[in-house]
Amino acid sequence: MDKEEIKAREKELLEMVEQFCKEKLNGDYYRLCEKLIKKMSRKREVPFASGKLTIWAAAIIHVLGSINFLFDKSFEPYIPMQEINDYFVTKQSTVGTKSKQIRDMFKMGYYDKEFSTQHMKDNNPFNDLVMVDGFIVSMSTL
Repeated sequence: MDKEEIKAREKELLEMVEQFCKEKLNGDYYRLCEKLIKKMSRKREVPFASGKLTIWAAAIIHVLGSINFLFDKSFEPYIPMQEINDYFVTKQSTVGTKSKQIRDMFKMGYYDKEFSTQHMKDNNPFNDLVMVDGFIVSMSTL
């Protein structure tokens, strides 16, 4: 697949996630989706060069939602995983597999510095910790 075809798929993928984020989430999630898609498109072997774009769009939202507690009712915004699958007409197992592939590819996890929402960055319990002489201590105790 040449660069023009990759750019066209990237643009289509961005439009899909933008529409979903406008309808169901917020601008913060769209910003993260856009960042992740652009990072994926810079890989030597672009992951979304093959396969259905609807699956990739759902997987991108799923992976970002997973590390930012999107599926936890006590967080805002909240949506159930099934709502993503219904929107993109995808299967949970397929989306989960692609999501894991993305998560492993970029070593993503909870409180990820690059892919956390602003709310998660502001409420990161590790923000207040520093290493002093090999010990982890709270900055408030210093």
